[in-house]
Amino acid sequence: MFRKIMVVCIGNICRSPMAEALLREGLREKGGEDYEVQSAGLGALVGHPAEEMVQTLLWERGIDISEHMAKQLNSELIRWSDVILVMDREQKRAIESSEPSARGRVYRLGEWGDFDIPDPYRRPEEVFRQVFELISRGVSDWIPKLS
Repeated sequence: MFRKIMVVCIGNICRSPMAEALLREGLREKGGEDYEVQSAGLGALVGHPAEEMVQTLLWERGIDISEHMAKQLNSELIRWSDVILVMDREQKRAIESSEPSARGRVYRLGEWGDFDIPDPYRRPEEVFRQVFELISRGVSDWIPKLS
């Protein structure tokens, strides 16, 4: 059973904070109080808050991530995780190459729908909204498999 879930993107200010918040909320709604969900970045903008548009999109769903601060993915966090959800195949390869013990625990958030999630960083609001919908879809696909 996957209880410790790590969500990874590049900067840890757009995609992974969105997915972390939606996963935490979705698991809580399913009665999953025993889950720990974190996020980190492969090239994190350490100490930065989530992008303003990310905060807005989540706030529209009643989720406040104003306390989020980006952190760097490292070996300790990888070993802590039961499952690691990434945004694309390249991120999966990068994690498995840097930490071979992660093999078999790294999956794309869009694994079940066979899609990658593009980076909306410094893109227009419309792109953030499209990415938010992809992340929501990926989270919805993962919740039954995790709970």
